[in-house]
Amino acid sequence: MGARAKRLPFRPNDFVVYPAHGVGKVICIEQQEVAGFNLELFVISFEKDKMTLRVPTNKATEVGMRSLSPPDIVSKAMKTLRGKARVKRAMWSRRAQEYEQKIHSGDLIAIAEVVRDLHRTDEQREQSYSERQLYESALERLTREFAAVSGSDEQSTQAEVHEVLMARAA
Repeated sequence: MGARAKRLPFRPNDFVVYPAHGVGKVICIEQQEVAGFNLELFVISFEKDKMTLRVPTNKATEVGMRSLSPPDIVSKAMKTLRGKARVKRAMWSRRAQEYEQKIHSGDLIAIAEVVRDLHRTDEQREQSYSERQLYESALERLTREFAAVSGSDEQSTQAEVHEVLMARAA
């Protein structure tokens, strides 16, 4: 390795969070020649989405790629879920845009806020199609990261999150 012994922030088999796509796993690090330049790339697999992403190692942190959230952030996100929904009086299009930004920020607590604010019990008013889409997208991101952090499967994690949300509504 010699002169190029710089330490990369992520290694093969590490779970990472890519803001626009959520939790993925670093499969390997590969070299690729692009336009005459030699690039070093993280190859990340998003198994659920059947997608592979290649991110230049020198740009990874710049684009917001990060390790899984530490336990304190996970518990803050859980605490956020238990809180009271905060829905602004803004027009739906503006709120939807904000929710979308939070989901794609890769910030676990911001994602938990979206889940909290868009969660509905059966007795509450119907959700519009776009509300439901945003809710499910945020819920999936949240449970995937919770599951990866705790090493449990997504089904039981989703059941746990659902319990927290239902207890809050009771």
